[in-house]
Amino acid sequence: MKFTSIGLGIAFGMACCGIGVAQEIKSFSFKGTDQGKVPGGWKAGQTGMGTGSVWKVVADSTVPSKSGFALAQTAEGANIFNLCVAEDSKFNNGDISVAFKAIKGVSDQGGGLVWRFQDANNYYVCRMNPLEDNYRLYKVVDGKRIQLATREGLKVLVNEWHILKVKHVNGTIECFLDGMKMLEATDAAIAGAGKVGVWSKADAQTYFDNLTIHSTKE
Repeated sequence: MKFTSIGLGIAFGMACCGIGVAQEIKSFSFKGTDQGKVPGGWKAGQTGMGTGSVWKVVADSTVPSKSGFALAQTAEGANIFNLCVAEDSKFNNGDISVAFKAIKGVSDQGGGLVWRFQDANNYYVCRMNPLEDNYRLYKVVDGKRIQLATREGLKVLVNEWHILKVKHVNGTIECFLDGMKMLEATDAAIAGAGKVGVWSKADAQTYFDNLTIHSTKE
């Protein structure tokens, strides 16, 4: 895994009161030394009972980071929510993004971002499903997935890279797809900081690259 962390103490001039916003940026891409396995510093997991999830680094010359490698969920028979979380990550307020490429899947396709991850049964997730043509935002609380927002009728091509982005500040959540805002919701079920990772459902075989975390603290 290639990892960069840039701590920025930046004062963004807030016109009338001069409030400074401290920002920390972390980005994750992947490398060949982790090929064929879960990358160092990441932990695979699942929500739900069952088996089948297989996360590993795979070669892909098309990754946006230009590293030549992606993190992939490769199992064809999973019947769970597949999770892979960056252990050295912490996020509460700010924005996060990831590049994803849907490879294939019969019962499900695509994938998503996980954040404010407390454990495998408590987190937020937004995901794009090219099979269903929808983009959805959920919270998972005590293992139960609850839909917060959806956008239907969205077409994205499989085997091409797309960008998911989430902006979460206190209880307000905004979700973007390829630079366009698609979803918004307000929720306070998971208020504390948590880890960040990637997600797919069931047999969705999906590649991920360039996970980037911009954490802000006013």
